[in-house]
Amino acid sequence: MIKRTLFFGNPAYLSTKNEQLVVNFPEEDRAPATVPIEDLGYIVLEDPQITVTNGLLMKLVQNKTAVITCDRQHLPCSFLQPLTGHSEQTERMRHQLNASVPLKKNLWQQTVVAKIQNQAAHLAVRGQYAKKLQRWAGEVKSGDTENHEAIAAAHYFQSLFADITAFSRNQKGVAPNNLLNYGYAILRAVTARALVSSGMLPSVGIFHSNKYNAFCLADDVMEPYRPYVDILVRELVDQGEYMELNTEIKSALLGIPAMDVNIDGKKSPLMVAMSRTTHSLYDCFAGISRKILYPEL
Repeated sequence: MIKRTLFFGNPAYLSTKNEQLVVNFPEEDRAPATVPIEDLGYIVLEDPQITVTNGLLMKLVQNKTAVITCDRQHLPCSFLQPLTGHSEQTERMRHQLNASVPLKKNLWQQTVVAKIQNQAAHLAVRGQYAKKLQRWAGEVKSGDTENHEAIAAAHYFQSLFADITAFSRNQKGVAPNNLLNYGYAILRAVTARALVSSGMLPSVGIFHSNKYNAFCLADDVMEPYRPYVDILVRELVDQGEYMELNTEIKSALLGIPAMDVNIDGKKSPLMVAMSRTTHSLYDCFAGISRKILYPEL
């Protein structure tokens, strides 16, 4: 089942009654709105004057609904996750923490290969030169010791947005970096939610290891999914809508969890595919499998 994403950009009072999320609008003459909590996958809270009751937060967490809050720049900055995401969480975390260095290097190699292949496929679909990326994908070694991931990313973004003057991939760079930042933040929340539901720690990565980063594993696993965000952002750029991160653009980017992706030969919503990816990752940690299941563009 595809879960719904709700975005709140105006002052609101959020509470719960009869297993429903109840929305009251204090500054508007509108009747309260209700949504079944079981239908919710993600809630994005942008306006600083939003009030959420503890009773609602409890039910959202129990439903594994991702509650995402935004900063003053309107970018997602935090993610509420449950303390218990899976019935076998202790054992699953133990397998994750005990993963050997050679295994983690192999998993990172698979991740980088999948990411570069998807980047190449995106350029190819657009009729752009992709042979360099295709070659680099085949040259990635265990642990990506030659840093093909960064080399490929620089070439990919230079090609993808070659028509935009002074563009380089930088969080504080010129548009459409603002759209990419927002889209990747949503993707990160989708990934963290799936990891928690699979009983793993989003903060303990296979490659990323910054001690100040609470989402290292999420940042690892989301890499091959990034080109799906790029596809959506490139479409917005082609439409001439990318200079300002307005409500319409945010609405389009909040559709990322429901995007169709191809995984294991089948079409699936991105959020469902991500759960399959994180489940396959646990199987690798547990010694059941040696391959992570990633989508293919």
